[in-house]
Amino acid sequence: MSGIKNLAGQTLWYGGSTIFSRLLNYLLTPYLTYELTRAQYGEFSLVYSVLPFLTVIFTYGMETAYFRFVQKEEHKKNLYNTASVSLICSTVVFTALMILGNRGIANIISLKEHPEYITWSAFIIAFDTLALAPLAKLRQDGRPVKFAMVRIGSILINIAATYFLITLSPRMLAANPNSIAGLYYNKDLVVGYIIIANLAASVFTLLFLWKEFSAFKWEFNKELWKEMIIYTLPLLIVGFGGVINETFDRIMLGWWSPAAGETAKHAEVGTYSACYKLSILITLFIQAFRMGAEPFFFKQATGENAQKVYARVMKFFVITVCTMFLVVALFLDIWKYFITNKAMWAGLKVVPVLLLANMFLGIYYNLSIWYKLTNKTMIGAYITLTGALITLAINYFFIPLYGYTACAWATFLCYGSMMVMSFLWGQKYYYIPYAWKKLLAYMVIVVLLFFLHTGINHLFSSFILNIGSGLVLLSAFLLFILKIERKEFQKLPVIGKYLR
Repeated sequence: MSGIKNLAGQTLWYGGSTIFSRLLNYLLTPYLTYELTRAQYGEFSLVYSVLPFLTVIFTYGMETAYFRFVQKEEHKKNLYNTASVSLICSTVVFTALMILGNRGIANIISLKEHPEYITWSAFIIAFDTLALAPLAKLRQDGRPVKFAMVRIGSILINIAATYFLITLSPRMLAANPNSIAGLYYNKDLVVGYIIIANLAASVFTLLFLWKEFSAFKWEFNKELWKEMIIYTLPLLIVGFGGVINETFDRIMLGWWSPAAGETAKHAEVGTYSACYKLSILITLFIQAFRMGAEPFFFKQATGENAQKVYARVMKFFVITVCTMFLVVALFLDIWKYFITNKAMWAGLKVVPVLLLANMFLGIYYNLSIWYKLTNKTMIGAYITLTGALITLAINYFFIPLYGYTACAWATFLCYGSMMVMSFLWGQKYYYIPYAWKKLLAYMVIVVLLFFLHTGINHLFSSFILNIGSGLVLLSAFLLFILKIERKEFQKLPVIGKYLR
């Protein structure tokens, strides 16, 4: 249980700061869906759908490689310097190529009128990549306070800059046509100002980390770098497959949506992207968990009971995401106000499907530790590529017929398949005693509770009954879990003493 406490502490600090910073960022969604039209929000979503692809290229798995190789004493001396030099040199090259190819990229993502969005995005990725090694070093060195300050500070700057450019600047111009806002404000570049605000935050992030960034030396261990690249190349494939599964559906929706005209297609992308945000709780928890789990899992691998710790972590993880599924799915009539543009509410039907899909994704991240520990990262690449093929095939055949509904089900089937493949393959090469029958039962139960709640709402159209029945079903699930897992919860700090 000490391992669980250690992971909880890391997740609280590193993941907690990530949750808070991401939550602040997600709070831009009500603001942006209010300020932007559906089509503009779709343009914004398309830009941020291509950024993960380019980020995979810029970073090429160096963060994971850093955590993997820092565990070996013989590599510690040169690891940070080698990783930093590699990232700096490659970032310069990739940024130049991205700027030169901005028109081609803009055409691919259905934004041919705005190649400047790609240029500005190139600098965002460049500064974020340069901050990668310093942030990884903070996590590895156990410096959570500065890590949290940097992450949260960056988001606050992003929010402030976005509000200044989108809201205050036009007000300044309307109040005084001769104000300084007249020098830079253009009402047709609203989406561009969101990108510029993000760029400002990325620049300040690197400035906040300047002490750590400038601490590296221009020393490059060629042999170590080769080992790292061999380790990360399959992870690069995993990364590409992962972003196809996570964000490429927006780009495909922009290509193949049954809506007539580019503006209407962008509106469909905007609706789907806004509703996707309602899987916020599960997504945020998964992101936070990954921040704490990756270095924890590698450190734990040398322990005597590593597999039992991993199994226990999985149990608590599944219980948590099941609870989060119910918190969102049973109370969609409240969560929908997170989207201030009511025209986008038409997409709420896909939210439960996306919640389950993200639950599968989180479980897959837990399971994937086996191929990282056993250096069988190529198998991870096969799994992710299979998921990507499922995503591409379903979206290709069904988006023209069903629009963004096809995107949601493609995501569900993709992550579900990856979860199952990783479990079966992992048990063969690195057995972990997961209580999989019990965990599967928990997942089935929350889905049945959701269907029961949906049936009640169809029979009795009442907001009070809707919320009341949701509270009853959520409470029933929590009491059931506490009864079944009472001994496990009794071992936990703080709440354990109340259950003994």
